[in-house]
Amino acid sequence: MTKYLYFSLISISVLFNYSCNNEGAIEKDIVTNRIQYDVFIRNSEPDMDWWVQNIEGSRREKLVKNILHQVTDGKVKAYDFISYKQYSVPELKGMMKRVDTVSIERATPPYDFFDTVMVTEIRIGDITKLRFLEEWSMNEKTLVFTKKVAGICPMVERHSDSGELRGYKPLFWVFFDDKYPAELELK
Repeated sequence: MTKYLYFSLISISVLFNYSCNNEGAIEKDIVTNRIQYDVFIRNSEPDMDWWVQNIEGSRREKLVKNILHQVTDGKVKAYDFISYKQYSVPELKGMMKRVDTVSIERATPPYDFFDTVMVTEIRIGDITKLRFLEEWSMNEKTLVFTKKVAGICPMVERHSDSGELRGYKPLFWVFFDDKYPAELELK
């Protein structure tokens, strides 16, 4: 009888231990190892709810400032959005300025044109989109998604001389996963 009791207690202990260890385990299935998409962080449509395609102003500024300061201080690495070459800190600081040559007509006779160089610094408010690179997993039983951000790329609005929005320019990638940018270079 003692052997049977001893064997039963060990069996119950093993089963209990096994069930406790696996109770918190979540069965996740990778939906995609890599997905990239753009997210507006500033909504310019007055008819939309404030939170649609928008982050509240002070939080948005704090987020963008933090990203820019981390890369321009050299605390995190930043990479070219096409070649994935790592930028140096001076290159990043230079990137925060836009240099244009503009032809301007003189206000007095003979009204000829002259070229002038205009230097415009990127403002926090110019960054209205973020591009994300993520890995998505899903629990097949509960349909709960888990997203792992692998990288982020701030995007700047570009306007024509008349002020019309032409599009968005990606500035740089910051990666949070050690396999990047090497995995992207393998394309």
